[in-house]
Amino acid sequence: MRPSQDWKRAGAFALALTLTAACGGTDEADQGADLSNADVEQLVRIAYPYVAMYNVNNKAAMSLGGWNRVAADTRLKDHTMTDIARPNNDTFYITSALDLRYDPMILSFPAFDSDYASLMITGYDHYVNIPMASRLGNFAEPERILVYTERTEGYDGSPVAGVDHYFEATGDFVTAVVRLMPHAAEPDRMARIADQARGVTLESLSEYRGEPAPEVGPAEMPAVGATDADIFGDNLLEVLQFVVDHTTFDPGNADDRAALEDFARVGIEPGDPYDESDLQVALGPRLREASLAVQTEWLTATRDPAVAERLRPRMFQPKGETDAETVLAMSILGPIGMPQEEAVYPLVATVDGESMNALHDYVVRMSADEMPPAGAFWSVTLYDEQNGFFIPNDRKKYSVGLNGGMELDEDGGIEIWIAAEPPQGVPEQNWLPIPREDLALNLVMRLYEPDLATYETWTLPVAERVGSG
Repeated sequence: MRPSQDWKRAGAFALALTLTAACGGTDEADQGADLSNADVEQLVRIAYPYVAMYNVNNKAAMSLGGWNRVAADTRLKDHTMTDIARPNNDTFYITSALDLRYDPMILSFPAFDSDYASLMITGYDHYVNIPMASRLGNFAEPERILVYTERTEGYDGSPVAGVDHYFEATGDFVTAVVRLMPHAAEPDRMARIADQARGVTLESLSEYRGEPAPEVGPAEMPAVGATDADIFGDNLLEVLQFVVDHTTFDPGNADDRAALEDFARVGIEPGDPYDESDLQVALGPRLREASLAVQTEWLTATRDPAVAERLRPRMFQPKGETDAETVLAMSILGPIGMPQEEAVYPLVATVDGESMNALHDYVVRMSADEMPPAGAFWSVTLYDEQNGFFIPNDRKKYSVGLNGGMELDEDGGIEIWIAAEPPQGVPEQNWLPIPREDLALNLVMRLYEPDLATYETWTLPVAERVGSG
């Protein structure tokens, strides 16, 4: 199923809530019952990116022990990583969660002995920015970046001695993530890179100047959800109120205007106190159901390589360089990715276009001439389709590639097997284990610093079903 190209009705979202209010109103539970299914679905489509990123950013802060903290990977991720859908385990993450309400925050980086590094910053609106990258000439020498918002107190935008880069974020609560190739095939180099990752520091501008840091009051944040559907079902309106209070909306951006208009129609406006009401209770089950339907729609649609290619140029781009449809799709497929200049994430489809399932085995074949056009490195990673998590296995083997391990054949090609048992005659590095059960699978390829000109004519490999349980 392919989503409609014109799902976002211009200026529409004629909620029955508005009509009933205009006619004298009724209680909120009745208003919620009067909303059409189309209206509920439209609210889900508009809100989904904010919900997904609220879950991701706040879970990241929780895993760090709070805001304004930084932590660096020194080993690769495994199946216990459930903070984000479709993570990768072929780069280190250096993750910081920034609370920018009271003071700008400064990240200081050492030089990295790595062929690939990039810094990504994103807030609740899910627009992605890459202010620093090895592709741009960064990270070869020590550097600092100062991050702030238009609401940050005590900062007027003036230059600061010793700071090399400045970035105005669109949210008061953002994550800043460095992706760093660890060169796992070179243990000594990997150890050096791990030490360098530990050397990344985070401090407020006041601390950097040797002054007392401003007192940071606690942010009373709504609860996160185990899944995005949980927020839709349990506390969507409360989350949306918090999001609009701490996000910069551009009146010149059509998608920003439409989001604020649609949120206002369910009583969510910047600066308003959240008034717990019966409306969430009335709408919750329908919002949850609609969110799961929209999720299924896009998980199905993006199995079609043509849909993925249509979205690719706008994936994970800054505000003004993407559109609401693409941001929605990426929020479902896997929040917090990188634009195509840094990496592309094609999904490996099956020969017949059907979803992969662990009831069957599959093989992906590439000859030397068919290898991915990646300037830095490439990988193929396996997930469960519904949640986007690694498939647990005793070998902790989730991907094939330079960091995950791979072995090319004598002609320079490769066969990658997804199978419940070790395939006979296949190098162990090229085997991705699966349980033999009814489990939908998702196979994602990553190409870092891709040759985009070559990529346009490159043929993406497919997964061929070779057996059944």
